[in-house]
Amino acid sequence: MAHIVVLGAGLGGSIMAYELRDQIGKDHKITVVTKDPKYHFVPSNPWIAVGWREPDDITVDLAPILARKKVDFVTTAAKKVHADENRVELIDGKSIDYDYLIISTGPELAFDEIEGLGPNAHTQSICHVDHALAAREKFEAFCKNPGPVVIGAVQGASCYGPAYEFLFIVETELRRRKIRDKVPMTFVTAEPYIGHLGLDGVGDTKGLLESEMREKHVKWMTSTKVTKVEPGKMHVQNIADDGSVAAEKVLDFGFSMMLPAFRGIDAVMGIEGLVNPRGFIIVDQHQQNPKYRNIFGIGVCVAIPPTGPTPVPCGVPKTGFMIESMVTATAHNLAAILKGQAPETVGTWNAVCLADFGDSGVAFVAQPQIPPRNVNWSSSGKWVHMAKIGFEKYFLRKIKKGTSEPFYESLALKTLGIDKLKETTKG
Repeated sequence: MAHIVVLGAGLGGSIMAYELRDQIGKDHKITVVTKDPKYHFVPSNPWIAVGWREPDDITVDLAPILARKKVDFVTTAAKKVHADENRVELIDGKSIDYDYLIISTGPELAFDEIEGLGPNAHTQSICHVDHALAAREKFEAFCKNPGPVVIGAVQGASCYGPAYEFLFIVETELRRRKIRDKVPMTFVTAEPYIGHLGLDGVGDTKGLLESEMREKHVKWMTSTKVTKVEPGKMHVQNIADDGSVAAEKVLDFGFSMMLPAFRGIDAVMGIEGLVNPRGFIIVDQHQQNPKYRNIFGIGVCVAIPPTGPTPVPCGVPKTGFMIESMVTATAHNLAAILKGQAPETVGTWNAVCLADFGDSGVAFVAQPQIPPRNVNWSSSGKWVHMAKIGFEKYFLRKIKKGTSEPFYESLALKTLGIDKLKETTKG
């Protein structure tokens, strides 16, 4: 009997446990290790921050679900992965030995890389449900004394969709409160152009998002580096194509949410051959680490090179569709290995995204996620907002049921009429 440890229980880790159990049966032991016993639906965090959702609306207690699936559940954070010893050391001093390890921890949020950034300093975050709740408190206070708003993503960020979502959700909420006329809004991003998204754009995301900003009277700054944040003041540099500083500016704000750069968690940082210099897990086409062949990586913690050089560093997002594809490939490959066979399954990294703007939105499909693509499509309309609500309900139902059904594939087929985006391949 093999012991497989899944490190992390977010979007990737939770469905990894479900799908792995279905693939390998009950003859092998699975243990999920996570610092948080509850799953939170991260795409709903922008709604939390403006009061459209409560934490209980997007939270699932994983313990009873994993128990039904005969998966052990350890709710203690990892301190260090000892890859040469096949052991995960926990912060309480205990250790868990493994035969195979699947790392699905998500990232560490690198607020400390910019002075004054983050919820413990002068800007807000929607990366975690607790951050979103803290942002709500600041937003409510701001609405009593409105002023300028600055929203965006800093240099090195790799998750741009939520920044656009939050920008337009805030804009919608300000209109509903009839104070939009008192709030100048600026979007600040490391992207070389609006709608780049870390993907060099998808379809006409540039045109669609620029049009939305013009219509909603939102100013924007691209190829922008945030150098420092002080109370109510953000120091930024606009970077030219040759890397030189084209201009410097100080932006005043009464409320700001800036997405940070990501890096790997401390438990894996600095392990030669396992991670890159930023601490992201190095994997091959089978999600398997080239040095430690019994370690796999899935989700946001995986190392993926950028789509190309940009004046300000831009990372590549790991979208839900891509993560689900990684999960399926890993489950099939581990099942093959446990049968004495070679891993052959390769995930098809595709993206289906519904970016909600509060009363409308933008949807895009990228097949594959990294260009050049076979499908490169985007669209906008009020239907996206309704689809995002359905998306939330459908996925939370999947997590609560403990099912390994291909959620994003179903979403693409039922909502967008696009089939066979998640297929895995052999080879």
